[in-house]
Amino acid sequence: MATAFRRIASSPRCLSIANKSSTKQPSIQRSWFASASPSWPSGEDDNTPSLTKLFNPTDDHVALREMVRSFTEREVEPQALEYNRTESLNVPLFRKLGSDNGGMGILGLTVPEEFGGTGLHDATAVSIVHEELSYSDPAFCLSYLAHSILLANNLSVNGNEEQLAHILPGVCDGSKIGGMCMSEPNAGTDVLGMRTNAVYDSARNGYVLNGTKMWITNGTLTGEETGDLFLVYARTGSGRADITQFIVEGGMEGFSLGQKINDKLGMRASPTAELVFENVFLPSANVVGDVNGATICMMRNLEIERVALAAMAVGIARRALDEMIAYASSRPAFGKPNLYGFGQIQKHITESYSEYMAGKCYLYGFANGLDLSTYGNGLDADGVKLYCAPMAKNVADRAIQVMGGYGYVGEYKVERLWRDAKLLEIGGGTNESHHKNMSRDLLRLDGNKLE
Repeated sequence: MATAFRRIASSPRCLSIANKSSTKQPSIQRSWFASASPSWPSGEDDNTPSLTKLFNPTDDHVALREMVRSFTEREVEPQALEYNRTESLNVPLFRKLGSDNGGMGILGLTVPEEFGGTGLHDATAVSIVHEELSYSDPAFCLSYLAHSILLANNLSVNGNEEQLAHILPGVCDGSKIGGMCMSEPNAGTDVLGMRTNAVYDSARNGYVLNGTKMWITNGTLTGEETGDLFLVYARTGSGRADITQFIVEGGMEGFSLGQKINDKLGMRASPTAELVFENVFLPSANVVGDVNGATICMMRNLEIERVALAAMAVGIARRALDEMIAYASSRPAFGKPNLYGFGQIQKHITESYSEYMAGKCYLYGFANGLDLSTYGNGLDADGVKLYCAPMAKNVADRAIQVMGGYGYVGEYKVERLWRDAKLLEIGGGTNESHHKNMSRDLLRLDGNKLE
């Protein structure tokens, strides 16, 4: 498959993950160990600084970061403000992330190659892509997350061979754009309180789906109709955990757009919708995994979703820091050539950098050891998002403060980063849900000490 990543990764220095199944050189003062620039040694070089190895552990990770960073600078950055203002997804640009027509080939990042994907079933690769895209446009990246992780990765892990062969090629090449439906108007964090239900119809060997899903990313691409394809969770039994996952395609009778959610605080370039299901008939072939067995699918995919959201937070924080540093370096005040001589500014910048680096180390330290085929990794999946989401918001807030009035307007970017960062404390699990989950998991240590 001739994708951009395949061309880069097939070079002699970029083969390790396959076996495992702006590009300017920064100065020493600009975080040499956090750089992903191609001018720095690869992660597999024994002389590479340890933090560079943490963030880019293999040559393939270096190549992937180079490719996505270059694409982001060239294609994503110039359009971010416009699509934020129009509250719409740049669909042609999104399709360039797919494998059609020499595209990037990362819409199916974790999907096996035989079904059209890149074959990087790798949480570190997921983190790199989400960090780099979010540096310029977190909203665009959020739509990418819904499609590549909530839809493509979920189906590739939990679906059967027939479903993967039928559905995933279109998801990976970008001809189909979609997401996942879990939240409802009255069931967000309390996901097992969902009321959408699917009743088995033995005469037709299928299920009749009824209900409403809310806050669905990529729920509409046009504002007039639904997106192309969704994995939908629905209640199929009397037990609280009797949840089943179904494939629902746009155009099915009874499946409609309730409303496009406009005037959001942030993530405006990522479409959000209410979706309605009225007697939608789904053949049994559309069941993903076991009937009444989707809770495990849900929890496993929530783990990598939270890692991806934490990576988005790291990307937001890195951009806010870059903007803050550049402004403070060039703004004269009170007879001084820049703002670095003022203790208040020093505090904002240095605390932001320290928190950013702590979050980035937590993210990649966890991602490098995460097996996407497993579940039960919730303590640190929750933990890394719980730390990184407010960290990103706080760093963006400090950037606004350092830049004053300029930081408050859209042209200078950091106000958008601040608005976008807030969603990360809500979507994919609220801060409060992470508190609950982590407290439960820590209690289960039953007196065992942390390593």
